[in-house]
Amino acid sequence: MEHNWAGNVAYQAREVARPRTVDALRELVAERSLVRALGSRHSFSEVADGRGTLVSLEELPDEITVDGDQVVVPAATRYGVLAQFLQAKGLALPNMASLPHISVAGAIATGTHGSGDALGGLSTAVAGLELVTATGGLRRVWRGDPEFAGSVVALGALGIVTRVTLAVRPSFEVRQQVYVDVPWTDLVADLPSVFAGGYSVSVFTDWVGPAQVWVKSLAAPTLPFRPADGPVHMLPGESVAAVTEQGGVPGPWLDRLPHFRLGHKPSAAAELQSEYLLPRESAVEALTRLRAMAPRITPLLQISELRTVAADDLWLSPACGRDVLGVHFTWKLDVPGVTALLPSVEEALLPLGARPHWGKVFHTTEVAPLYAQWTDFTELRAHHDPKGKFTNPFLDRLGGVRP
Repeated sequence: MEHNWAGNVAYQAREVARPRTVDALRELVAERSLVRALGSRHSFSEVADGRGTLVSLEELPDEITVDGDQVVVPAATRYGVLAQFLQAKGLALPNMASLPHISVAGAIATGTHGSGDALGGLSTAVAGLELVTATGGLRRVWRGDPEFAGSVVALGALGIVTRVTLAVRPSFEVRQQVYVDVPWTDLVADLPSVFAGGYSVSVFTDWVGPAQVWVKSLAAPTLPFRPADGPVHMLPGESVAAVTEQGGVPGPWLDRLPHFRLGHKPSAAAELQSEYLLPRESAVEALTRLRAMAPRITPLLQISELRTVAADDLWLSPACGRDVLGVHFTWKLDVPGVTALLPSVEEALLPLGARPHWGKVFHTTEVAPLYAQWTDFTELRAHHDPKGKFTNPFLDRLGGVRP
């Protein structure tokens, strides 16, 4: 039986197919009645699962090509592999997630993001997509096309993405400085200044004690907190060999923007994850509510991470139409405990406008009111997949999505 990376999802699919050519993939999709794409399996939700055929794209041709200020990437390419390719050509992505292990198409489809006040999620780098349609045809959509904004963060509901075109920039250097023992009152007193203190900023908290602030900056950061004496891991007891270099030493973007090195274990592995992205103007109120819930949260928690993401125009992106603060929970692998707690977390956050991350564990099924273009997406899906070939139980639970 196939599982996701964390082991909390056992896929229900009857088979896992591994086509070696796009033509073979097209034929397979045309023949099957239920099909879902399977990425790097780092989603903690059941977004990738399905009762028919799961399709792994890892055996498709893996050639990456550069075209001016864009790069064309096979869907299954891991971000760490892409980053190494681009660096060798003097190029870079504007942002990366905490893990370089995730696949390009999977991260884009679920609205996965890095951090940065002025930086959008990973999907905002997309300039074009190629995907296999329900009939086995090839559909290409480009930024500026009427359907583009609904086709990028699409939860695998519009077809099987085969290639992604991403905007790139010249390579650049980044410093990473970690501040420790940051008092909670100092943090929330001027939260916008903390997140404006670098190119990409992450705050780690257990909701009880002081915080850590990880600043990835283009110049030496100047936050008024105590720098760490040496390399630190955000999780006590974990090896610092797994994290990217700290101490303010300049280095290539790909070796600083992710928290973890590509060749090492990301995070602590035995875990669940949840994340909620809410308007930045609600940030302090949200943090105050969660801090008051610490007696219930902390016993189930490994660590929480706070990050900012810039607004975008992608219909199902959690940052669509607004700058957001992401509140991320890395839980212990306690499925009953986390399942019981999430309704209370959502009771605190959803009234503030929070949207759950599609690839993480969440409780609510009432997501339609959270997205202004939900009906537009439902109509787009009905047009491209009228028989529901790409549906799955996860999508069926989200009212109004099924065509």
